[in-house]
Amino acid sequence: MDTAAFGARMRDLLTGHALTTLIGIGHRTGLFDAAAAQGPATSSELADRAGLDERYVREWLGAMTTGGLFELADDGRFVLPESHAVFLAGARASNIGPSAGLLQRLDAVSPQVERCLVDGGGVPYAAYAALGPMGEHWRHIYDDHLVSGFLGAVDGLDARLRAGARVLDLGCGSGHAANLMGREYPRSEITGLDLAPEAIAQAEAERAAMGLSNVAFVVADAADLAPEPAHDVITAFDAVHDQQDPAGVLRRIRAALAPGGVFVMVDVNSTGSIADDLGDPNAAVLYAISLLFCVPTSLAAGGTGLGAMWGREAALAMLADAGFDDVEVLPAPRPQNVVYVGRI
Repeated sequence: MDTAAFGARMRDLLTGHALTTLIGIGHRTGLFDAAAAQGPATSSELADRAGLDERYVREWLGAMTTGGLFELADDGRFVLPESHAVFLAGARASNIGPSAGLLQRLDAVSPQVERCLVDGGGVPYAAYAALGPMGEHWRHIYDDHLVSGFLGAVDGLDARLRAGARVLDLGCGSGHAANLMGREYPRSEITGLDLAPEAIAQAEAERAAMGLSNVAFVVADAADLAPEPAHDVITAFDAVHDQQDPAGVLRRIRAALAPGGVFVMVDVNSTGSIADDLGDPNAAVLYAISLLFCVPTSLAAGGTGLGAMWGREAALAMLADAGFDDVEVLPAPRPQNVVYVGRI
């Protein structure tokens, strides 16, 4: 890449950062949903729909339109094309608004990560939790893909859950996956486990609102998981690589499975090699999230700092060391993830 082309690339990166910030704002204030639901609008009309100040909405629309997210109609109204709204509006996994919000929160913690680059150490999870929920971007992913995608990919699992099984969701966060499983599989008993009390409080509130009697949540460390009571199914969604001792947690998961049990681990789809990740369009963002969240939170707790990009080879080696002798690696319904299935 010559100097001029690289300069254009740098400009695009700065533009992307600015637009990502404004996408997060538009998501949280309802601007995208208002534009998608009711069609073309002037800045005043869109501000009225969303209940916002017109002067700020006008400037936001200026960035969105010159940035190519909105279009400007001949009558001066701003249009969010349907093909764009798929990625910017609605309660669906393709909506990048929650991910933009996550990147904003990580950006707010970046000065502490920068200090770690100089001094070592880590950043405690509480520093992130203080900025708001960390798992919002996963809620719509679960809504769209949990049952038919992640769980449905595992041969025989859906039928087993419908018949009734004891299930543990490890590192459940705010509990949305566990609650969805409880609703979908009323004969199964679902327990969600997470170290963060504030996340478990959110999980319990959602459970109560959904009226689920077959779901329970506990505040506990996965590193202390006991072998009893044994579980028929254990799930971990994007959670193992963040553990203080991932290898130790995998051994405890193996010990906590009942005979014939199955472990479903959804994690980042990475090769574990920067050279091999060069062609992956998702790799740069995933490495950035790993730097800004996964590594510092692990190291802050005295952990190994494994990071999100540990890769398939390392994951399979750890699973084998934990006692999972025959692990299936299945494609996930989204390219950022892969599904590991260990049976005993």
